Amino acid sequence: MTAGEIAAHLLGSCRSLKQFDAYMFGSTLRGIGEDVDILVVGSSGDALSQLKQELQAAGEFLPLHILYMLPSEERRTNFVTREKCVQLGLVMVAAEI
Repeated sequence: MTAGEIAAHLLGSCRSLKQFDAYMFGSTLRGIGEDVDILVVGSSGDALSQLKQELQAAGEFLPLHILYMLPSEERRTNFVTREKCVQLGLVMVAAEI
């Protein structure tokens, strides 16, 4: 699967993603990765528990590596910028163009 196909699959399968900021990063964006690196930024609690279940089901046959961060952690580490993360919605749209 391409990065765009993976993004579309996750966004279509995981309704709870709408409550979070979700990104793809790493080698998959360049079409050379064997694993898929995903960053989820948002609050903990019931919504996160639900999302984790959805991601587990959606990624059953995908080599997902998922990193969860609180918004304060992401701001402190500047992870999105430093790792050149791209929002899943943009990955999906770029693949459609």
